[in-house]
Amino acid sequence: MADTVLDLKGLKCPLPALKTRKALERIHPGDVLDVVVTDPMAAIDIPHLLRQTGDQLVHQLAEDGQLVFRIRKA
Repeated sequence: MADTVLDLKGLKCPLPALKTRKALERIHPGDVLDVVVTDPMAAIDIPHLLRQTGDQLVHQLAEDGQLVFRIRKA
């Protein structure tokens, strides 16, 4: 199991969701992906993406104008 950090700060919708989808395609089941964004729309887009892919949102944190999503690949 490996952890990967995807820094998407400064990108606007729909790029954070699209880049998250591509990153999820590159990791193995059980791996964890931490996604860091500044676009507030990602709070809607990334959980919606995960419902489509079946991957698990382990944790979501909002602080200092950033959103951090911890995702476990299904």
